[in-house]
Amino acid sequence: MSRFSFMLLCALGLGVAGCDTGAAPPAQGTGAAQPAAGLVRTHAGDPLPGVVLTDPAGRQLDLSHLEGRPVLVNLWATWCAPCVEEMPQLDRLAAHFADRLAVVAASQDVRGADVVGPFFARTGLRHLDPWLDPSNRLTESLGAEALPLTVLYDAEGREVWRLTGPFDWSSADAFAMVEEGLDTAPPGR
Repeated sequence: MSRFSFMLLCALGLGVAGCDTGAAPPAQGTGAAQPAAGLVRTHAGDPLPGVVLTDPAGRQLDLSHLEGRPVLVNLWATWCAPCVEEMPQLDRLAAHFADRLAVVAASQDVRGADVVGPFFARTGLRHLDPWLDPSNRLTESLGAEALPLTVLYDAEGREVWRLTGPFDWSSADAFAMVEEGLDTAPPGR
């Protein structure tokens, strides 16, 4: 099977697996953090993958070099309606935690900069960078079965939790879940 055929099958599989189903996201509480539907810890302790992302200008980001700071990685695509809905919320989350957390939104669009650049220009996202992963290496490394997928890593580069499916990243629950990863950071970081 050619690499293109494999990527096409992966993209189709991700679409069928849950993205853009039209289903309403699960209701979110506003009190103490409640376990979110789709939140799992089965990969806790797994290392941050050493995948290199690029942006439309050609800059590179090696995820393995982000150790020393907690990282929230979000896999998304412009064709994924729940992903698109989350992006402004993730942008605000990135602004709120700017000094304590790196938020990496990694587009899984096979058309890369052709669709992601215009999306960022149109939506006015200011606190996220348009990172591209058109070969879906991160999807493969994380074993993603659906988009959106969000994974929190602590400052040591170890996975804390992952959440598959849409989520209200502007909710009190979201902030509490992110704080959990910040609380696991070693003293002095």
